[in-house]
Amino acid sequence: MPPRARARTSKTSSRRRTTKPRARSKSNATPEHAAEIYRRLHLAYPDAHCALNHRNAYELIVATILSAQCTDVRVNMVTPSLFAKYPNAEALADANRDTLEEMIKSTGFFRSKAKNLLGMAQALVERYRGQVPRTMDELTALPGVGRKTANVVLGNAFDVNDGIVVDTHVARLSKRLGLTKETDPVKIERALMPLFPRDHWTMLSHLLIEHGRRVCEARRPKCEQCVLNDICPSSLV
Repeated sequence: MPPRARARTSKTSSRRRTTKPRARSKSNATPEHAAEIYRRLHLAYPDAHCALNHRNAYELIVATILSAQCTDVRVNMVTPSLFAKYPNAEALADANRDTLEEMIKSTGFFRSKAKNLLGMAQALVERYRGQVPRTMDELTALPGVGRKTANVVLGNAFDVNDGIVVDTHVARLSKRLGLTKETDPVKIERALMPLFPRDHWTMLSHLLIEHGRRVCEARRPKCEQCVLNDICPSSLV
């Protein structure tokens, strides 16, 4: 190859290597679009609520930890006997780990969940006299409790709208409905928060989850049955 050709090829390759990828465009969602989505879903599912059976904040935080990588139906099958044996944080903090693992085995990842439940209960006893705290920072400092779990507890046990629960249903529908192009749960939550009034945040998750389970399924969304099909950018109708 002639010298000039080699030099030109080298320069071109160098230019290609240093080219920066284009930034991903942001969603064009507006509060008006979000409000219409909320209005229609609320009409379709007026009784939407937390699917995890619980009577207090302690039971809810336990059930939410168990729900990781597990269905709410399965968790609700396990918790009655679990709460009967360990009715409060003090009882759970003193639980035998082998016994606890056996009781929650069917929820999957039972060893790590048992470790988190014991650590969480012991922290509640040591720091808060067995009571579940009511702030995001205090909750997320507990073993096994991330932002999603904290949002579930705050919104459903204490009626505190500090954030939005983003599970697989919420993440999927948020993208399909054109509310955000983000895929990371925290970034999805941050994108949704300014689109909806704060007092709608907890119910928003329930509505999206309910719609995701009944209509907007992951593999085969039932667009022909969807109350949002005329305003959904992903509609197949």
